[in-house]
Amino acid sequence: MSSKLQVLTPQNSQIIFIDQQPQMAFGVQSIDRQVLKNNVVGLAKAARIFNIPTTITTVETDSFSGNTFPELLAVVPDNDILERTSMNSWDDQNVRDALAKHAADGRKKIVVAGLWTEVCNTTFALSCMNDTDCEIYMVADASGGTSVDAHKYAMDRMVQAGVVPVTWQQVLLEWQRDWARKETYDAVTSLVKEHSGAYGMGIDYAVTHVHGGAERVEHGKRIGPNPAK
Repeated sequence: MSSKLQVLTPQNSQIIFIDQQPQMAFGVQSIDRQVLKNNVVGLAKAARIFNIPTTITTVETDSFSGNTFPELLAVVPDNDILERTSMNSWDDQNVRDALAKHAADGRKKIVVAGLWTEVCNTTFALSCMNDTDCEIYMVADASGGTSVDAHKYAMDRMVQAGVVPVTWQQVLLEWQRDWARKETYDAVTSLVKEHSGAYGMGIDYAVTHVHGGAERVEHGKRIGPNPAK
């Protein structure tokens, strides 16, 4: 059986964030950049909930790209940041060693979210797959390219080579798998409320207006209506 038929689990996964830095984001035109950041941070929080080993790597931080998104670093404040000069993360030995350490523990499904899709993500994915027996799961909506076409054709190229395309929320829910897993239920639903847009709004609505639960924030009195005379 192909291992790609095995779903992502908290035991078989690791994650790498590649160059989630402001100068790289400035060039992104394939996705709204605020949406991109929301998705990246949501994915990082998902990894934290399920104790997924997380690698963060950056390129030319001081000379060009700037510091990693602070919202991402706040999720994993104790993580080392692996600095590179190479556009291809696979060309850096520290990155290889970090991924190999987790792969040796059976975590051979590498979830990837990076900038830009057509450069840093593609070269890393192809090189890693060429040199190892790891699989790459490319998070399309937590990555971005310099144009819609650049992102699309990079994703197409990677898929043709065997990369698995996913979205950040798909990864989250694949790790959860069963709502009976109560040890992560509250954290996952809290994450969804914060980062999943309409899905999160729907959960808030269901809690209060279907099940009669309390609102999740305290607020001032609701006053009115008071039609003007």
